Amino acid sequence: MSKLFLRTLRDDPADAEVPSHKLLVRAGYVRRVAPGVYTWLPLGLRVLHAVENVVREEMDRIGAQEISLPALLPREPYEQTNRWHEYGDALFRLKDRKGSDMLLGPTHEELFALLVKGEYSSYKDLPVTLYQIQTKYRDEERPRAGILRGREFIMKDSYSFDLDDAGAKASYSAHREAYQAIFERLAVEYVIVKATSGAMGGSASEEFLAVSEVGEDTYVRSETGYAANVEAVITTAPESRPIEGLPAAVSHITGDTPTIATLVDWANGALDREVTAGDTLKNILVKTRLGDDAEWELLGVGVPGDREVDFKRLEASLEPAEVQLLEDADFAKYPFLVRGYIGPKALQANEVRYLVDPRVVDGTAWITGDDEQGKHVVDLVCGRDFTPDGTIEAAEVRDGDLAPDGTPLVSARGIEIGHIFQLGQKYTDAFEVDVLGENGKPVRLIQGSYGVGVSRLVAVIAEQHHDDKGLRWPKSVSPFDVHLVIANKDQTAIDGAESLAAELDSLGVSVLLDDRKASPGVKFKDAELVGIPTVVVVGRGYADGVVELRDRFAEGATELPVADAAEAIAGIVRD
Repeated sequence: MSKLFLRTLRDDPADAEVPSHKLLVRAGYVRRVAPGVYTWLPLGLRVLHAVENVVREEMDRIGAQEISLPALLPREPYEQTNRWHEYGDALFRLKDRKGSDMLLGPTHEELFALLVKGEYSSYKDLPVTLYQIQTKYRDEERPRAGILRGREFIMKDSYSFDLDDAGAKASYSAHREAYQAIFERLAVEYVIVKATSGAMGGSASEEFLAVSEVGEDTYVRSETGYAANVEAVITTAPESRPIEGLPAAVSHITGDTPTIATLVDWANGALDREVTAGDTLKNILVKTRLGDDAEWELLGVGVPGDREVDFKRLEASLEPAEVQLLEDADFAKYPFLVRGYIGPKALQANEVRYLVDPRVVDGTAWITGDDEQGKHVVDLVCGRDFTPDGTIEAAEVRDGDLAPDGTPLVSARGIEIGHIFQLGQKYTDAFEVDVLGENGKPVRLIQGSYGVGVSRLVAVIAEQHHDDKGLRWPKSVSPFDVHLVIANKDQTAIDGAESLAAELDSLGVSVLLDDRKASPGVKFKDAELVGIPTVVVVGRGYADGVVELRDRFAEGATELPVADAAEAIAGIVRD
C-alpha cells in the first residue's frame, strides 16, 4: 500500500447522495472528472475487471463470441432505423472535419446487424451470438449517484441471430439463464420484471432489477410471483356497464374550480350525492411527434381524477414518439383548450386524438370539464356522450392495484442491471439481413439484444454490500483476496508479514499488504473502508506465534498459528 496509487478520504464528497457513491470515492476506487464521467483508480479497475470476467465467462458458457465494435459511429445506420431521431437529446452527436455526422454509440443493434449481413450468407452459418464489453455514451440530462447513472459507462451488449422463432426463443432463454448465473455469482439480490421495449423495439422484454431503495426504477410484484416495471403494468379493465337508464349529462357553473380538489369540494356541496376524486375525469394535454422534422400533434389523455399521470408510463406507451407537456404558447394557439376545464367534447370536435385510461369503459359516468371557464359537466357517459379513440397506460400504478391474475400489487424500488429483448426483425428488416435457407430461398434473420450494465454493477454491489464502516466486497469481485495489515513496529513482525504475503502469493492468493508508516488505527479504518472480505493482522500476537483473521462480513476475530496461516488463509479464500 505504500506504493499503491490510493488516497482514502474521511469525509463524504459534497455531491454524493447514495452510499455507493460516497464509499467508492472515499475508499479511492473512482474519482469524478465531470458530471457523469469518472476515472477508475487501481482498486476500482480491479473490481471492474472482476465483474467483466464473470460476465465474460457466463457469456462464453452459452457459446457467445466476443468482438469489439467502435464507439465512434456514422449517422447513416441510425438514420435508417430512425433512432438518430428517436434517441433525442440523449445521443452524443458530433461532426468530423469533413462535416459528416457521427455519434458516440449508446447501443449497437444496427452495427451488429450490418456486420452479420456482411459476413454470413447461408443458413449453415446460423445461429450465432456475438457480444462485446465496451464503453457506451448517453447524454443523461441529470447524471447522478456516481457511476450508477453516468454519461460514459461500460456495458456488455450481446446480439443473437436465428433462422426462426424457435431458435430466437432458445437464444433468449440462454441469455436469461446466463444473467441469472452472473448476478448470483456477483451476490446481487435482484428481481426479473416484465418491461417495455422502448426505443429498442421488438416484442418480449424483461428487466433485471437490483433490489435497492435508491433505485430510480419502480416495479411492482404480487405474492403469486408476478413482477413488472411500472411502465409495463397492464391495467385490468372493468367490464362495460349498461348505458340505458343513466341520467342525462348536465352542464353546471362550478365557479373557480380548475383543480380536482376544488371540483370535488364544489360537487359535494352542489350535488345530492357524495363525490370523490375517483368520480372525476382529469384530461391532460400533451404534444407528440415522430422525428425532429415532424409536426407536433395534440393528444388528450383522460385518467380518473384520483390518479396522477405517470409521465414515464405515458412516454413508454407512446414510444417511439417524443412527448412534451403543453406550454403557454400552445394554449394560446388553441383557444378551445381552456385550462382546468378541458373535456372530451372540445377535443373530439377539434379532431384531437383522445386516449383514456382502461378504467374509463362504456357506461361509466364522469364529472369533467365542459370546455368553458368555470363550467363542468356532470354524468358524462363514456360510449354515449363521448367515444375515446382508444386506451393508454398513463396513470400511476399504486399499491393495491391488481395484477393480471387478480392479486394485489406492492411497489418497490430497483436499479436496472440487465435488459433482454426479443427484437424480432426490426433491424434485420431495416438492413435486409437475409441468408439463403435450406430450400434455396432467402430467410430474414431474427435478432435478439441483451445488455448488462457492467460498470453500474460495481456500484450496485457496493450499494448492497456495505455497512457504516465501509465497503464489504463479495469474494467474487474483491480487488484482492486478502488485506494483510502490519500492526506491529517490530522488525521481526514486519519481516514475518512480508514472508506471509509472499507465501500467500505463491499459493495463488492476491494480497494487499499495508506496509505504510501509519498507526494501526488508521490502517484498521482503511481496511474496513476498502472492504476486502478477508483481513489478516500481524500485530502483538505475532511474538506468541499467532496472526489474527478477520471477516469483513462478521464480528470478532480468529487466531491462526503463524506456521499454518498461509495454507489456512488460502483455504478460506478458495472456499
